[in-house]
Amino acid sequence: MGSFVGHVAPGFGFFLIGLWHLFNNIKNYAAHPNSYTSLPWFPSKLSRYFELHAIMLGSATSIAMELFIGPEKHQPFDDDGTIPSYHLQNFEHSSISLFLLIYASATFLLDLLKVKVHAGLAELLAGLAFAQQLLLFHLHSADHMGVEGQYHWLLQMVIAVTLLTTVLAVPYPKSFWLAFVRSFSLMFQGVWFMVMGFMLWTPSFVPKGCRLNMEDGHLVVRCMGDKALHRAKALVNIQFSWYLAAAAVLTLIFYVVMLKIYGEEVEYKRVGVEEEEEVMQKSPDGSFLQIGKGFSAIQLER
Repeated sequence: MGSFVGHVAPGFGFFLIGLWHLFNNIKNYAAHPNSYTSLPWFPSKLSRYFELHAIMLGSATSIAMELFIGPEKHQPFDDDGTIPSYHLQNFEHSSISLFLLIYASATFLLDLLKVKVHAGLAELLAGLAFAQQLLLFHLHSADHMGVEGQYHWLLQMVIAVTLLTTVLAVPYPKSFWLAFVRSFSLMFQGVWFMVMGFMLWTPSFVPKGCRLNMEDGHLVVRCMGDKALHRAKALVNIQFSWYLAAAAVLTLIFYVVMLKIYGEEVEYKRVGVEEEEEVMQKSPDGSFLQIGKGFSAIQLER
């Protein structure tokens, strides 16, 4: 993180995982509303563990970029073995990725080896990762008072929702709305990360009265006076509201379309089952005759 690519790339990953969860949760609920149970991860047709492998690969790549590829010396330590102040953010960001890597790796191995564990362990591991993410962004060594700090403060609100809904899935695994909000917040985390990448590291998007300064090896948006700073923060709040509104509307449309596609399909199957049960009638000699099945087939062909 701490750069354009460092925010847009993981943001795109969060967005895809959140959208994948949103799709599967709505699909499963539409297909089985009475027996629905939320899941911490979802297998795909391409590979059962594709989601977990993607998280593992993305997290490992992020750690490598922060600690070994990104630094000028290709290692994050000073000559005396200490951590220099300009690499503190690298360690903070890599720590977030480390906990996501632990979650994905542990969940993958437990499922692969078919280890019998208590239900909700994967959710607790994911909750631990989000708690660590929230803690590190709250205590971030980056500027808390400037424009970047405002973006981070709003991001913390989204992470808190993801954390809360993830932990609540342990005692309430059958709550569709908990899973729905968790998926949405995970997706919106990705959206906000990408917005931060574009708005904080693209010179043409820097608010009026502010500019990009190089400080401790990182580009930081600095505003010329309190008036410019207050205006810039207000613009960040407006952006957050507009992006949230757009994401909510698009998610609602997606939800309705998914229900129309998968809900109607299951409803037709249910009606077909009821019709087959109704055509079974008892004959006078006590045997059962299936007198309506052929007629139903003709009707369907019409």
